[in-house]
Amino acid sequence: MPGNFINFSNLPHSRWEESKRNAALKYGEPENMSFPAISPDMSEREISELADIYCSKIANKKPSAVLCQGEFTFSYALTKRLREKGIIVVAACAKRVILEEGDKKYTNFVFERFREYE
Repeated sequence: MPGNFINFSNLPHSRWEESKRNAALKYGEPENMSFPAISPDMSEREISELADIYCSKIANKKPSAVLCQGEFTFSYALTKRLREKGIIVVAACAKRVILEEGDKKYTNFVFERFREYE
């Protein structure tokens, strides 16, 4: 039986579109874990220390995979650590759909798939 699919982002899986929920189920049952607020004032050392803390928290859950999406430098640091532990980390890939009505432009992102980090 696969472990859970950790949704480490700021959007709970209950608000995902059906195709995204179904794609996550291929890895395991989705479990939300809130992405921390990352201040622009944080140093590289603070980012690194926080990534160590979250890597331990996530690894202890023994997930099948982790969706890691949020502030870029922290996401990179955490993804690197999780992969070093053999944990699959994915990003959500979406198609950008732009609708223009007069002088207004609306952008919508439509989920396509999860892509694993290498």
